[in-house]
Amino acid sequence: MISNLKTNLEASLIPWVEDIALKNDSSGHALYIMKEGKTVLEHYGGYHSFKSGAQKVNPASRFNIASARKSYIGLLLAYALYDGLLNLDRPVHDYMKEKDPVFSGVSIRHLLTHTHGIGEGSKSLYTEFTPGENWSYNNVGVDTLAHLVMEIYGETISSFLQKRIFNQLNWAETSWMTEPSPTLVKIISSRYEKPLTGLHTDSDGTQKNLFVSAREFAWWGQLHLDRGRVRNRQIIPEEVVNLATTIQTPRGLQNDLPRNGAFWYVQDIPRIKSEIGDAVPAGSYQILGVTGPTILVIPKYQIVAVKMYNKRYNYGGANYLHFLKEYSNRVVDACT
Repeated sequence: MISNLKTNLEASLIPWVEDIALKNDSSGHALYIMKEGKTVLEHYGGYHSFKSGAQKVNPASRFNIASARKSYIGLLLAYALYDGLLNLDRPVHDYMKEKDPVFSGVSIRHLLTHTHGIGEGSKSLYTEFTPGENWSYNNVGVDTLAHLVMEIYGETISSFLQKRIFNQLNWAETSWMTEPSPTLVKIISSRYEKPLTGLHTDSDGTQKNLFVSAREFAWWGQLHLDRGRVRNRQIIPEEVVNLATTIQTPRGLQNDLPRNGAFWYVQDIPRIKSEIGDAVPAGSYQILGVTGPTILVIPKYQIVAVKMYNKRYNYGGANYLHFLKEYSNRVVDACT
């Protein structure tokens, strides 16, 4: 059965991933898929950049995962909910030292599910719509909650996750990077421009400098699929994972809009503006970043599917949702 699955996945996904890499002009890519906690497909292609002599992408290569980092911050927020330090439906103002009027009427739930209605201007934030009545993807929610949760716990996001999770599992390919390393894949804006390093001077977990190998990215998904349990050890309380990966979106949102857990996109029914394909069964969840990294978790089939790219604005243009849905649909088709 596993051999058939591997054959199906190889035939469906490897050519697709490589074709998208060409279309997007990504210098490197990776694919890593697990079934019931075991690796069934591992594929690497391309180079760390377009520079002559650049290193080939390999199992140790670490990609900048961009907004997929929200799943790591989201787990910490789920801890805060579990520990009773945050309440989903309490106003954000209850937790703020300085109460910015733009957050009036905004709850923790709104920030966690992109339903807060706050837009980002060039110099300030502004109200875009009434909280809970629409959905708009931006970084206001994650940025606000990231700083809030660090104040609550009195430590950085990165140190919290390092102590409670990464060290427990001996992960050495997941961290917020401040210094260059041969294992880091560059970020491509254009093959004709100097690549970006993705590094930042801060390593507290609030910035977009989280680099992860394809395999540890997949294990991150597997940790969620297994509800925080690794072999005979409960690394994360099961309820923490449940809070992160089940729908927390306010009720009554338009049917075509996505549903979210703690930043994860969660499938209930197919939705027009969701990034998850219509063939993906309910209870599945996904997270992705602007440079192309994606984790798709399908509990029904015990599947974790990871793809990695290093090109900003993958699937650019009006049809980007089509390509995102196509990826997850192909995974499902190979499993059925």
